[in-house]
This record gives sequence, C-alpha cells and structure tokens, in this order.
Amino acid sequence: MREQEKDCERILFSAEEIAAEVKKAAAWLDERYEGCEPIAISVLKGSVIFFCDLVRAMKTPVQMDFMTLSSYGGGTSSTGMPKIVMDLSASVEGRDVLLVEDIVDSGHTLVKLKQLLSGRGAKSFTVVSLLDKPSRREVDVKADYSCFTVGNEFIVGYGLDYDQRYRNLPFIGVLKREIYEK
Repeated sequence: MREQEKDCERILFSAEEIAAEVKKAAAWLDERYEGCEPIAISVLKGSVIFFCDLVRAMKTPVQMDFMTLSSYGGGTSSTGMPKIVMDLSASVEGRDVLLVEDIVDSGHTLVKLKQLLSGRGAKSFTVVSLLDKPSRREVDVKADYSCFTVGNEFIVGYGLDYDQRYRNLPFIGVLKREIYEK
C-alpha cells in the first residue's frame, strides 16, 4: 500500500476501471476524428496522466500541446476565475482541437478555454473529461464525452491532487475530510 492511500476514505474507480473507460473514450475519439489530425491539448497538471493514456490508446494521429490554468489556488473549490499560467506553444487556427480535462466542476475553466481557443480560430472543439461533477456546475457547459460522473466529494488520484499531492495514485479515491479541513 502506498503511504498516501491511507488518506483516502474509499476508492471510487480502480486502475482497471479507469483503463477500460480510457479505451472507450479513445475509440469514441477515433471514430469522431477519422481522417483528421487534431491538436490534443492537456490542461496541466491534473489531466496529464489521463491525457497520456488517452492519446496512446487512440489510433488517430494527434499533435500534442499543453497549457496550465489555475482556478483553485491552494483550496478545495474553484475560485471561478481561471487564469492562464502557461500557454500553448502551437497555433490552433484552422485546427480541430481536442481538449482533455481531468474534471469539469464549476465549468468556469471550460468556458474560458472554449472562448479562448475559439477566439484563436479553432475549426472545431471537442472536450473529453475524465470526470464530470454536475452537482458543482455554476455555468451551463459540459464535456462532449466524460468517462465518469462523480458526486460532490473531494477526489484525488490518477492526476487529481490536493495541494499538489496524491496525483500519482493509480486509482481515483475520496480524500478524507480531516486531510483538507485542517
């Protein structure tokens, strides 16, 4: 057992369940992008593990790029005001954009990204998220494809963190309240 596992109340999705859903998402994307070569964008840091597994499972050729946005600071809920910390290195103008997110929570980050990338001339825009948390949605937005829907719990693992910890857990688990309510 990893030391950090003891901080989880329970496991929501095992590594095996995640792998199966990633394969389904990749097949859905392969069908959607048949004959195209999209630019796949990972929103760092939370989506990087999902992103890597997803693009490796795809048969479609993709160009990869990364950007970092921050909307949580050091807390457990979104500030509603995401800011760009690191921008893309490639242009999206005239390109099919595949945006890979770890979680769609309040929706503010996704709205900002859609506006930003559409404003830069993206030809099309598809969002795939590992997790959807509709109970926390503050704006009317959703991913085109989500692997799992979760309740209003603080979750970590498989890229998701609390205060930059727990990202390397191979599963997605619910963090014990006493950890983040200190």
